[in-house]
Amino acid sequence: MEKSDNRGLKKNLRFAVLASDVVLFSINEESLCVRLISVNRPPYFVNKPGLPGGLIHPQETAEKSTRRYLKEKTGISPQKAYMEQLYTFSAVDRDPRGRVVAVAYMALVPWNALSGSEKNKNEYSWWSMADKTHALAYDHDKILELALNRLRSRIRYTTLISKLMPEEFTLTELEKAYESILKTDLDKRNFRKKISKLGILKELPRKRAGGRSRPAKLYKFSKNKVSEVEVL
Repeated sequence: MEKSDNRGLKKNLRFAVLASDVVLFSINEESLCVRLISVNRPPYFVNKPGLPGGLIHPQETAEKSTRRYLKEKTGISPQKAYMEQLYTFSAVDRDPRGRVVAVAYMALVPWNALSGSEKNKNEYSWWSMADKTHALAYDHDKILELALNRLRSRIRYTTLISKLMPEEFTLTELEKAYESILKTDLDKRNFRKKISKLGILKELPRKRAGGRSRPAKLYKFSKNKVSEVEVL
């Protein structure tokens, strides 16, 4: 949260104030990553990793606030991200500075849609979920866990994974994306057979050269809208 958030909390210690937080996922080098920032709120948190977010302004909706903080605290253009509301976190002691209720969102962005500066790697930038070892500020571990579980559930019965994929991809890249999120190995033959039957992909008239390997067919999702379909 910003310095102005601290003043707002001090004035409202007797009442709950409303905030928004966002869990932004992307896939880089076959690894599911989450975008974090450094939270510096002594004496409670000193340069601790946390999720982007802050207090909601009176004239804002929760979604508008989330998109604003996504831009202000990560430099990432919110127009590039798909976003959906996750859950409202209202534990009395979730913020040691005062009573704060947070509306959390989950957002997804393809790695190749990000600019060089948006991919910026600093101490708490894009954090591979495979390497997550540190506790986050506030109750952000709980928010992140819920977002991850939501993502894992949703990609099984919808085409939500399309919001993490580049516009063109190989079946191997799609398979690796599922495996990265679900943390499991898929049966390659059965996976491709099921994907083919669903009709959710469109084969493109070009292939990608694979070095010593045969050129791989390229695909795209047939619809931009997330639709319900039993994928796995």
